[in-house]
Amino acid sequence: MYFDWTYFIFVVPAMLLALIASWGVNATYAKYSKQFSSRGITGAQAARFVLDKNGLQNIPIEMISGKLTDHYDPRTNVIRLSQDVYNGTSTASIGVACHEVGHAIQHATGYVPIKIRSAIVPITNIGSQLAVPLIIIGIIFSSFGEFFVWLAYIGLFGFALTAIFQLVTLPTEFNASRRALATIRDYNILTADELKGARKVLTAAAMTYVAALAVAVAQLLRLIFIVNRRTDRD
Repeated sequence: MYFDWTYFIFVVPAMLLALIASWGVNATYAKYSKQFSSRGITGAQAARFVLDKNGLQNIPIEMISGKLTDHYDPRTNVIRLSQDVYNGTSTASIGVACHEVGHAIQHATGYVPIKIRSAIVPITNIGSQLAVPLIIIGIIFSSFGEFFVWLAYIGLFGFALTAIFQLVTLPTEFNASRRALATIRDYNILTADELKGARKVLTAAAMTYVAALAVAVAQLLRLIFIVNRRTDRD
């Protein structure tokens, strides 16, 4: 039986980080979903208030199913909030809702990292789909000539786009959280103590994106090692 030690060296530590980050965001959200706003404002109301204050009255807010499925859709210019966030009056709900508003404001103001992320989405999707097949074909037939070796490296480049996408995602997520927390503070949507809860939720959520980048980079490094090792043998 073949033992792929590269997976345990490169990928497993990053996967463990991703699991810890996922557990952290769920645990933090569960904790602060029980800390309620003294003003009794819901996530949807907070989002609507901030949108209107920023001249974005044209952006609707919709409720969707699921847990932590909240997102801003730039294609339809709609903010979608999960039921708990939409109707919730907790510091967690308000923090998440205002975070999504932060993304809407990024698009409206032409925030550069989110423009870059949006621009590379199509090529990233194509690259991620073709990467592994190209790498496998390139490795298997590398002994037949340089063409197949280059095919494997083209596959690596396609997979690298995934890591680049995750890298560009980081500043957009951190910036959206900073915008959310500044807005909540400036408009007194939450008290100072309540704001701490929203900050902890958004910080925990940000760590999931850090972990996603770590996983993408780890997988890329593993594939680079495998391709170099196999093609060098030939």
